[in-house]
Amino acid sequence: MVDQLEDVTIRTATPDDARAIARVHIASWREAYAGIVPDEYLSSLDIDAREKRWLDVISDGTSSTWLAEIARRTVGFANIGPCRDEDAEEGDLELYAIYLDPEAWGRGVARDLMRTLLAEVPPTTPVSLWVLADNDRARHFYRRHGFAPDGVEKIEEYSDKGLTEVRYRRA
Repeated sequence: MVDQLEDVTIRTATPDDARAIARVHIASWREAYAGIVPDEYLSSLDIDAREKRWLDVISDGTSSTWLAEIARRTVGFANIGPCRDEDAEEGDLELYAIYLDPEAWGRGVARDLMRTLLAEVPPTTPVSLWVLADNDRARHFYRRHGFAPDGVEKIEEYSDKGLTEVRYRRA
């Protein structure tokens, strides 16, 4: 539990962090997407499967993952790598994930994570991300950090429910 605002430490994630990242990822999804993503999908999220996925992501070295800690407890993470969009150009980047333990929301941790990862991006390199159209909190956060919708949308299926995702870009 995050009782008080303490100093946030941001560091590069290691394979040993995969379980903590999985825990934060699932907690964040269940809170942030309640009422947006079907409950059936959210309740099916499995920590062991998510841990394996994050272990693979961190170990393969094609993306960069940062961890946010307060008092040595993982409270958030962010992951960025090569853009996967069809229209991406060589060198374009994509923010794949930025999630916080809901107990850390509103404490500046996401801001610190975003600033850390953007500081690593070369000045003229475009960065894109995908956000659920109904996730107003995240969309506001991304706009505050210089991202804007570029008009591209897609439908992703969650438990047979199609949800609109909007692409945001930052040049």
